[in-house]
Amino acid sequence: MTDPRFFRAVGPFTVAEIAAFTGAEIGGAADTALQLADVAPLDTAGPRHLSFLSNVKYTAAMGQSKAGAAFLHPSFAARAPAGMTLLLSANPYMAFAKAAGRFYPYPKRPGGIAASAVVDPTAVLGEGVSVGHNAVIEAGAEIGAGTDLGSNTTIGVNVVIGQDCIIGANVTISHAVIGNHVTLYPGVRVGQDGFGFASDARGHVRIPQLGIVRIGDDVEIGANSTVDRGGSDTVIGAGTMIDNLVQIGHNVVLGRCCVMAAQSGISGSTKLGDFVVVGAQVGITGHLAVGSGVRIGGQSGVMRNVPAGTEVAGTPAVPRLQWLRQSAILARLATKKDK
Repeated sequence: MTDPRFFRAVGPFTVAEIAAFTGAEIGGAADTALQLADVAPLDTAGPRHLSFLSNVKYTAAMGQSKAGAAFLHPSFAARAPAGMTLLLSANPYMAFAKAAGRFYPYPKRPGGIAASAVVDPTAVLGEGVSVGHNAVIEAGAEIGAGTDLGSNTTIGVNVVIGQDCIIGANVTISHAVIGNHVTLYPGVRVGQDGFGFASDARGHVRIPQLGIVRIGDDVEIGANSTVDRGGSDTVIGAGTMIDNLVQIGHNVVLGRCCVMAAQSGISGSTKLGDFVVVGAQVGITGHLAVGSGVRIGGQSGVMRNVPAGTEVAGTPAVPRLQWLRQSAILARLATKKDK
């Protein structure tokens, strides 16, 4: 169960209300007036809890659950206890995510500027903006209505941030235009110089990075991740989800709704299409094209272009089935006994 010192549900919601905002159909006991006070896993849920089933491994837990209501696919309706109200959905996990977000919306502080914050008089702050302790907003910056800036965060000159964003503590943003409903977790760095220089026998000369960073609506960037600017714009497409400790190099373009897991990185000027999934600890070299819908297995090293809709793995990355065969052959060779 959740610890009330840190998490407080804002319910209750009736089954009818939950069905309305998730698009689920009501079945089973169909108690539309049932008030649900919280969410919980199948095995710990009680009569006033909302739960879900999205994995066949947990069908036994569904049969024994005491949850008042649960999301599940219509094909699993017969596995539910007789007295349970069902919320039928083609994607029960997505429906549960929407419902859980209603019970536990991301906490935002009331609008207002902390006394220790420093806000340049030329900065423009929308209605209801919240600025935490020791935050700095520099000249010409624009912050949209309802945006929350955490403590010790610095918003650079002329940066634009949209409405209802959550900018965590100790974030630095420069040379950037950011959309609406964007979340940057603590320690994110956006808009610093890309890693570009010219070299000769006498040493290295840094190349000015004259582009900016553009981040679309509904993007999340995890703690201590970095997004560099380059000679042209670095772009993060709308709906993209980036985990902690991710490096986005200069001039990189990510399409819509990409997913990047922790400790992955993309070198400069590489372009990813829409809905690309990048596993943890993946490295993608520069100046490549990765097509839409590509899935890259964890710890892979991508060194050449990847066609749309393919799955790759390994270092250097190859089609996933080829990598599995290679791994199996290598394992047999490593264990083969001399005759």
